[in-house]
Amino acid sequence: MDNQERNMQFMQIAMKHIPEAKVLLENKGIELSMEDIQPMLTLLMNVMNEAYDLGKEDAKTNE
Repeated sequence: MDNQERNMQFMQIAMKHIPEAKVLLENKGIELSMEDIQPMLTLLMNVMNEAYDLGKEDAKTNE
């Protein structure tokens, strides 16, 4: 799987959980538009990619 394909899968996962995150934030009095959420999605994608790479390296080490 290439980076672009993996990023698409990560984005699908993130988008699936956006409504839940939006409700949590709104319950705290924080209202966000999709435009406001975009930088957080980018950050989340970076975290997910680093976690993926870490797991991949760990799997190689444990072979």
